[in-house]
Amino acid sequence: MTAPDATSSTGPEAPATSWRDSLAVYLQPRVLIVLFLGFSSGLPLALSGSTLLVWMREAGVDLKTIGLFALVGTPYTLKFLWAPLVDALHVPLFTRAFGRRRGWLLFSQLLLIVAILLLAMTDPARSPFYVALGALLVATMSSTQDIVVDAFRVESLPESEQAAGMAAYVAAYRIGMLVSTAGALFIVSGFESTGITRTSAWMWGYVVMAAMVLIGTITALAATEPEQSVRAEAATHEETAFTRVLRAAIGAFSEFLSRKDAIAALAFVVLFKFTDAFSGTMTAPFVIDLGFTRNDYAAIVKGVGLAATLIGGFAGGFVARRYSLATSLWIGGVVQALANLTFSWLALVGTNQWALALAICAENFTSAVGTVIFVAYLSALCQNPLHTATQYALLTALAAVGRTYLSSGAGFVADTTGWPLFFVICVLVAIPSLVLLVWLQKRGHFEALGPVRI
Repeated sequence: MTAPDATSSTGPEAPATSWRDSLAVYLQPRVLIVLFLGFSSGLPLALSGSTLLVWMREAGVDLKTIGLFALVGTPYTLKFLWAPLVDALHVPLFTRAFGRRRGWLLFSQLLLIVAILLLAMTDPARSPFYVALGALLVATMSSTQDIVVDAFRVESLPESEQAAGMAAYVAAYRIGMLVSTAGALFIVSGFESTGITRTSAWMWGYVVMAAMVLIGTITALAATEPEQSVRAEAATHEETAFTRVLRAAIGAFSEFLSRKDAIAALAFVVLFKFTDAFSGTMTAPFVIDLGFTRNDYAAIVKGVGLAATLIGGFAGGFVARRYSLATSLWIGGVVQALANLTFSWLALVGTNQWALALAICAENFTSAVGTVIFVAYLSALCQNPLHTATQYALLTALAAVGRTYLSSGAGFVADTTGWPLFFVICVLVAIPSLVLLVWLQKRGHFEALGPVRI
């Protein structure tokens, strides 16, 4: 990204944006493009995950085999390894016809459609190996699409629309996931009710999901190539493919690490969402332990919880647009930590559906606020269009460290302390990230990013 050109996050606050201006930004064509691309990114995730596991269980696949399918999600964790290829290589025909980012976007979506169709034609009961292979292809193509969409969003949106674009992206991503989970199951049931076999019903359900990817394809065709990408392409068009890949891979890391307080910034990236990850790991067992049924949990989390997430995403976009980046990070960091206290309260209240709904709403709403602001910060860190995709993929991989590894001890803490105190501890684990935020402010980190106002 080029250096932002609005108000400093550490200097005097600019006049507050009106509610009308904050809402109008969501109707900007660039933001609407990002919204539809968010749907396209969220759609495939469950097709190689939870929806596929339902299909496999109905086909009679044993639980041990189903458990191993968690490994299919590996491409989402390792996508930064091939992000330099997306940054540097041209796709024959596609790049020339549509541009550097749009060419990769259309190419990855075409391969994603093919991968979903291949998965649709497998039979979990007879050939789980081919199901695994098809699911791995879907996850790989889906994560590749994510790499391109993230780079496209960062490069195409001006600073005044970054947070709104991220809020729209998060909302549409969640809707895409809902379509490929509950929506896909309803579609399969509908096909089955016509009298065709269950295997055929699942096949046609996945065919419909493959067709849904065309929403992103049409969006990519309607979009325009980001100007930053055009300039980056012009600057490197005479270089060989190997040189471009090497520049993207090495440049992405060296350019970031050469910045002042880079290690502190990376530690902040790892820790900012740790409070969410630490509590989120134990939310489901906590709810079941209190005496709620699986149906209670599913209805409240998937229904009321989804609504709270969508509203929180747009609220986060408003906060990030109205306040400076540092102030927005303070707001997001504090509210997402304090929301854990609603679960401590729920542990004392016991089995009460209204109390569960309130706790889930508070957690999902504040988590979405923090996520939108945090991703806007990640976007601000990716300042060089030569390797936006690589840097962003690396940062999101680091952000996943807290969710994947640091939170793995949450069960031991909960077992030792009990539920009310456990969620108090979830608030306290946010303190290191807030200390780093103070440190980065005092060291002029946000000034070094440029005068950022999202």
